[in-house]
Amino acid sequence: MSIADARDRIDDLFDRDVTLVLVVLGAIYLAYILAGVAFGYSLRGQLNSIANLTFFIGVFGMLALALNLHWGYTGLFNIGVVGFMGIGIYVTAIVSKPPVAEGGAAQVGGLGLPLGVGVIAGVLAAGFFGLVVALPTLRLRADYFAIVTVAFSEIVRFTLMSRTFQTFTVPDTIDVGVAGLQLFSFDPAADTIGLGGGGGLILNYPDPLEAFLRLVFLWDPYLGLIDFVRRNIISNNPKPVIDGLAYGLVLFIVVGLFYSLLVRTGQSPFGRVLKAIREDEDVANALGKNTARFKLTGFVLGSALMGLGGILWYASRGSITPPSFRPNITFFIWIALIIGGAGSNTGSFLGGAVFAGVLYEGPRYVKNLVQTVFDFGDAPRNFGEAVAAFGSLDPVPFVVYTLDNISQLRLVIMGVVLIWLMHNRPEGMLGHRKETAASVDLSRPSDDDPAGRPAAADGGETE
Repeated sequence: MSIADARDRIDDLFDRDVTLVLVVLGAIYLAYILAGVAFGYSLRGQLNSIANLTFFIGVFGMLALALNLHWGYTGLFNIGVVGFMGIGIYVTAIVSKPPVAEGGAAQVGGLGLPLGVGVIAGVLAAGFFGLVVALPTLRLRADYFAIVTVAFSEIVRFTLMSRTFQTFTVPDTIDVGVAGLQLFSFDPAADTIGLGGGGGLILNYPDPLEAFLRLVFLWDPYLGLIDFVRRNIISNNPKPVIDGLAYGLVLFIVVGLFYSLLVRTGQSPFGRVLKAIREDEDVANALGKNTARFKLTGFVLGSALMGLGGILWYASRGSITPPSFRPNITFFIWIALIIGGAGSNTGSFLGGAVFAGVLYEGPRYVKNLVQTVFDFGDAPRNFGEAVAAFGSLDPVPFVVYTLDNISQLRLVIMGVVLIWLMHNRPEGMLGHRKETAASVDLSRPSDDDPAGRPAAADGGETE
């Protein structure tokens, strides 16, 4: 094999999406491991750090993929993502919480159904509310549609906080049916359920990780793994550490399913119509496509995926409260999508990984690293004292004050990065990735390219 052939094979390897994802993830994890070494973390601390990073890469990756179906595929400017997340997890909690809560008088019980039923109910509820939002608003222009979606997410948040829906009575029998046809009925064990008001809900249903591992018949091997780690690696209660790592791996599995679903959707006739609507809805309409129906279907599917993302984000927490669903979560997901590149599924996941590792968790690690290397002493009490030190040409108090408030400055850093991206790299990390216009090879073989390649959707050359 010649040097040129070897170079071509290496180029082909790095052109593959899987290789690109592994390289980026490897760089992020390596940076965090080296930071842990610099901080002097023990093995337990290193594993906790990796588990935390894996969790945020998973949730931001899957939600960026779900948003990509709305914006990257269909061109729907949805800035109410967190509303569908809240609906998903709250419905799951109401359906799966046991009838008697253990959180005090301010808490309420649930219907006590299996957690799997609750997850399905939460996903369906998010999709249903996506339908409710989309039906009257899909004909609006992008900016007006965005206003409706962000208003919807705020309506959801304030409804969750409302005392009106804090508790309400459950009927003795609940009938479930469609179009007058009764599918099944059941007698709920709870007398009252509700949204919990401003106090939120305690999630005292079965552990979601345990439920998943029991579903795939891996619970007993998992307990054996924990016992092995306790006897040979971490003697002091290793289960929380292993749980965090295992839940992160479950999130990565779900991200893989999200990715596969969206890739197949994009390559299907349905997905190609969505992309045609994104480019020019009038042209798609002129070709006989019912664009309103396609947009409605795409929006409902994306909303259901966002509901599932919200369930997986908050299901492992001990409780949920309405302030967790403020609009800033939506903007975080948008930044992740913009970093990776709208319209690219690989870019969406990579954007979520880079956002989680660099912009979301990164500033805190930079602060800890600088404070580990340099001993600056106590930070000034307020911004005035920090700025006043410049009068004596001493920048150290300002630097220390900035590091001490890095969590608040994280939003400023995100804003600066977003502005830079929109001016210098609006297409995202992966750039313009041309897509084939058909699922079959329509090209004619030529002398330069005897095998032929499919025509590009934009009329240019394919990758």
